[in-house]
Amino acid sequence: MPVRLKKLIGTFLLVALVIVYALVATIVAVAQLAESGPLVHFIYFLLGGLVWILPAMVIIKWMGTPPRA
Repeated sequence: MPVRLKKLIGTFLLVALVIVYALVATIVAVAQLAESGPLVHFIYFLLGGLVWILPAMVIIKWMGTPPRA
């Protein structure tokens, strides 16, 4: 697969990942954290704000791999 096509697909995947992840994280926060204290909210959003980086790193690594011969 050409590098330019991989980067285009990867860009769309990253945008979709961020949108879906933000929606899911917000839905979980609203449903589960309504009665929780501020410390629980802080920890949830701190971890939730970092967890999306793992799948994004996989996508970015895939985008950067050279094409096979």
